[in-house]
Amino acid sequence: MTKPLDPSRRRVLKFLSGTPLLPLAAGGSTSLLLSAYGGSSYAAVAAEQPSVALRSVTFNPMAAPTLANAAAMATTTVGSSLTANYSDGTKQDYALKYEPFFITGAQISNGAGGTILGGGYYDIKNQPILDASDPGKRQFFSDCPDGMSLIRLDNARVAGVKGNTVFAVVQFEYTTRNVAGTSMYGMLPSPIAVLTLDQDKATGKLSLVKYSNIDTSGVNGLWITCGASRSPWNTHLSSEEYEPDATAIATNAMFASFSQNLYGDATRANPYHYGHLPEITVNPDGTGTIKKHYCLGRISHELVQVMPDERTVLMGDDASNGGLFMFIADKARDLSSGTLYVAKWTQKTAADGGSADLGWIRLGHATSAEIKALADSMKAVDIVDVKTADPADASYTRIPFSGKSNWVRFVPGQDKAAAFLETHRYAAFKGGSLGFTKMEGTTVNIKDKIAYSAMSYIQTPMKDGSGGISVQGPWAGAVYALNLRGGQKDDTGAAIDSGWVPVDMAAVPALLGEDLAAQDALGNWANPDKVANPDNLKFSEKLRTLFIGEDSGTHVNNFLWAYNVDTRVLTRLLSCPSGAESTGLQAVDDINGFAYIMSNFQHPGDWEMTTRLAAGTTVPGVHVKVQATLDPLVKANYRDRFGAAVGYLTGLPILA
Repeated sequence: MTKPLDPSRRRVLKFLSGTPLLPLAAGGSTSLLLSAYGGSSYAAVAAEQPSVALRSVTFNPMAAPTLANAAAMATTTVGSSLTANYSDGTKQDYALKYEPFFITGAQISNGAGGTILGGGYYDIKNQPILDASDPGKRQFFSDCPDGMSLIRLDNARVAGVKGNTVFAVVQFEYTTRNVAGTSMYGMLPSPIAVLTLDQDKATGKLSLVKYSNIDTSGVNGLWITCGASRSPWNTHLSSEEYEPDATAIATNAMFASFSQNLYGDATRANPYHYGHLPEITVNPDGTGTIKKHYCLGRISHELVQVMPDERTVLMGDDASNGGLFMFIADKARDLSSGTLYVAKWTQKTAADGGSADLGWIRLGHATSAEIKALADSMKAVDIVDVKTADPADASYTRIPFSGKSNWVRFVPGQDKAAAFLETHRYAAFKGGSLGFTKMEGTTVNIKDKIAYSAMSYIQTPMKDGSGGISVQGPWAGAVYALNLRGGQKDDTGAAIDSGWVPVDMAAVPALLGEDLAAQDALGNWANPDKVANPDNLKFSEKLRTLFIGEDSGTHVNNFLWAYNVDTRVLTRLLSCPSGAESTGLQAVDDINGFAYIMSNFQHPGDWEMTTRLAAGTTVPGVHVKVQATLDPLVKANYRDRFGAAVGYLTGLPILA
């Protein structure tokens, strides 16, 4: 049973937290992070206490909010808790709480006596991009914070920090609309920033001290940065999803607007400069530098996962005809050269998301520098001839591409350019399985050698076989588990130089969405007590827990979930504001002895009034029953729906 801490242990934890601890059973709550074992101050207190160790942690769920408490649906709500189980058989409950660093659109200290706009947009000359539809010509700022990495440096030195200096790199995917209400998706170069955080040495509380926008002009700006991960060598691995189709760029109005806003010239931006992997290095003064890696394939990069060998990279591909891609770097901790592969799905079962064995097709080897040089100099016609209708010519090969068919003929001698700049088309041409639908986050369970991939939706073409996959599964998507092994060979029979190669893939039964035949009373099209449309994934080794953030058109509120891989228990931790997507997820087991779950959300109040469940079938949108009630509340909370939160969950106990 859960009981209050004995006085000796309470004294230790109170010392560590700097805050009184009240057990939830007695009506109290905590919103703190407790230090891991270690450090002279802790040792001095612990020496007086009996030896009691933390054995395990259990998350306790919250219910989904309802219109009976509309205010909870219109903001970030955390009603979950955590139970710490100790070696003497006792337990202690802790409340979880959400702490935002800022809401985008806030003026934040730049560390030099001035302020800077949180989530603000800048052109290639690092000048603010202004909203011409606003009579006051205000600077654009994003309502879509996404990938985030918490980073510690041994030599950090930033004025104004009183405790430990910690950094967070935060990227902003897009902005939903301008002041006039016109969609701005993809029309602005994505900003990315370094936050300097002051970590309280006693409680672990993080406070924002400084915001530094990263200069991206040296990499031609950033395009639709989505999920992200922290590399094993302590850098931030960003993303550029939905790579612009270079074969149809002349008719791409969105890309022309992007170019105009970035360069002041609608034709200057080069599509081959986007769809790559940016890497950010944080400097000790709280600034950051950026480089782009051009040799990991030009795909719809979501977030990537680097394996413990520090060479093997598994990549999400958030596309209608996506592939499972893997990159193996030539050297550890260096993504500037290596070999690119695409998976071949050999199906075993079709029901409940399906399962398959995986083989690997080698697409090519390259350095970032040589692909950058090709990107600078080549046009699409130099690489591939594409037809969107059957040319009735046997020299063309039919492939799936972005939800439709293409007929392609590659220019002789340009295999390297094709593999790394026209990756989707070339991978399909080479026999890769390009049938995944919105494969988003990736993460790894190191102990069990299992990777996890989020399939946000299971829909055509994943169901019809056009991309080499033919499964049945819910519109609400699934999380897949991939076993990792060494000793594998590619399609040519050559050895794959990695011990972390996915060899099979199957949906996790407990993480399979459940579509509803009709909307429930709130408007959900998927069971609200199961994961729907998973997106962000992160795994905690110490907690043995997979964290899952949703990007759902089937849940009225998107949720953040915890799934214990040993007990197979799924727990709802957090509810985002209605219409918002759960983003910025990172599970941090230890930063200066403290643990964190980083969590953002984006586009609150992005009301979905129609939802297309299948070709030719349109049903009432997921928000039709709540919009009228929630819209004024969301507007009041988040800058008239122009703002969104960057922050984290507090309340984790000692993880040692």
